[in-house]
Amino acid sequence: MVNYPNGTRKNWNAAASGAGGRGMNLEKDINQTNQYYLNCDTAVIHKKPTPVTIVKVDYPSRSAAKITEAYFKVPSTTDYNGIYRGRYIDFEAKECSLKTSFPLKSIHLHQIKHLEACMRHGAVAFLIIRFTHLDETYLIPADRIVSFWYHHDRSSIPHSWFIENGYRVEGNYIKPVDYLKVVDRIYFEKGGSTSDGEY
Repeated sequence: MVNYPNGTRKNWNAAASGAGGRGMNLEKDINQTNQYYLNCDTAVIHKKPTPVTIVKVDYPSRSAAKITEAYFKVPSTTDYNGIYRGRYIDFEAKECSLKTSFPLKSIHLHQIKHLEACMRHGAVAFLIIRFTHLDETYLIPADRIVSFWYHHDRSSIPHSWFIENGYRVEGNYIKPVDYLKVVDRIYFEKGGSTSDGEY
C-alpha cells in the first residue's frame, strides 16, 4: 500500500503496474538516452529519486523482502534534472494512451508551480509527452504548457495543440528520445522561439 501526501492510498503492486506505472516505456527510453549523453560527455541529466518512507515489509523467505506499505514523503516535482551547455535542465515526462487529447489531470498544480519557479531562475524547462498509440513524442516548452494551464478552461489538451505548439522528438536505437537536439534548436540557436520565461 502506498500512501500519497494528499491522503490517497493505492496498492503497491497496482501503483507499479497500473496508473503509477504509466509512462514506464518513455521513462526507459529517456533513461537510455540520458545514459548515452552521459557516456559521450554531452550532458549530465538524471531521473530524480522519489523520497519514500517504508512502513511495512514482509519477509516471505530469508533471502527476500517485499515492501507491502509505504508512502511518499512529499509530492514529486518533475521527473528529470541536470545540466547541459551551462544551463540547468528540468523536465517532466508523460505518456498518454489517448489519440485525440492529453488529460490535464496528468499534470498537477505543484508541478506547474515548480516549472514556473525554474523558468524564473533561467532554467531550460519543458515537458516530454508521448502519445503511445500514435507513436509520437513531443517536447513542449514549459511556458506554453503553463500558459495553457492558466488560460484555458478545459480538462484536456487537444492533440492538434501539440502539433502546433510542440516539437517532435525523434530518436534511434541508441538515443530513443533525442530531446537535446530539440533543446539546441529552441533554446540555444540564435533566434530561438522560447519566450524566456514570459507566459
